[in-house]
Amino acid sequence: MIYVVTAFLWVSTCLYLILGGADFGAGIVELFSKKDFKERTRKIMYNSIGPIWEANHMWLIIAIVILFVGFPKMYAQVSNYLHIPLVLMLLGIIARGTSFTFRNYDVIKDEWHKLYAVIFTYSSVVTPLFLGIIAGSLVSGSIDNNATTFLDAYIYSWLSWFNVSVGIFTVIICAFLASVYSIQSVKKEEDKVKLRKRAQIYTGLIFVGGAIVFIVSIWKNIPLFDWITSEIYGFIAVGLATISILLLIKDLRKGKDSFTKVYAALIVMMILFAVSYSHFPNLVLFKDGSTLSLIRDIGAISTINMLGWALLLGSVFILPFFFYLMYSFNKKQKI
Repeated sequence: MIYVVTAFLWVSTCLYLILGGADFGAGIVELFSKKDFKERTRKIMYNSIGPIWEANHMWLIIAIVILFVGFPKMYAQVSNYLHIPLVLMLLGIIARGTSFTFRNYDVIKDEWHKLYAVIFTYSSVVTPLFLGIIAGSLVSGSIDNNATTFLDAYIYSWLSWFNVSVGIFTVIICAFLASVYSIQSVKKEEDKVKLRKRAQIYTGLIFVGGAIVFIVSIWKNIPLFDWITSEIYGFIAVGLATISILLLIKDLRKGKDSFTKVYAALIVMMILFAVSYSHFPNLVLFKDGSTLSLIRDIGAISTINMLGWALLLGSVFILPFFFYLMYSFNKKQKI
């Protein structure tokens, strides 16, 4: 049953990065839009993510509950050493959600809406930035579980060049997902052309951001390249991601949008798989070489069994309705 729980943890994390990432990316794309197209971008992004934006956080909640219930030691260690970036990420989620709600549903349109827009866009950058920093911290060996000072334990455990580069790369991925996903939410060809160009730019930035992460990993002696190349599955994942990127660029240039969402999702899934597969089941890598494992460092077996059955039964009742919700809103009128 532990493999069922682990599978749900990986899938929920992956879906949060894809769906929640596209959600965060909407604010990032709006922030970096040209002034004459910013208002139009705001409407497009709202139409693209508005109906189901809050449901995306379901995947984050599932991942947190799995860690809390099934892997209490891991949950305690991570929430202890990384409590600062975790709090900043959660504050970003709260600020982004409240500003989005007030900006779009407040019946009184006044100067406050400018403030809501600023909070929404900048928190859309802050949240995935710290999400990526946390992810980088888990695998970079920067967490010092033998630290004796505040800085070593709670600052340098996450504040490093590699972790920040992963955070920036996560921001780029979110903007990339939003730019690709928003294309099919518009009907004007003029808007589609602009969104396709923007999607191509963010696709190119994925290469740049990924290259920076690799360069920093070599500089800081983090075996990122070895993780990807040590197993044949890593090569396969990188190959699929590369093929998906090339097909995506081809379709964007030709104005074909039928499979762009599929390519974008596959790219993100393969990147996550390539990085995480080689050191599975170890999820947290400490500075002293010790690890926390998804197989070894688990809660009581009875708890894992109950959690596994709860996830399986819950998915039967919840997932069909969730995907029907997404299907229903995908049928809404384009703007």
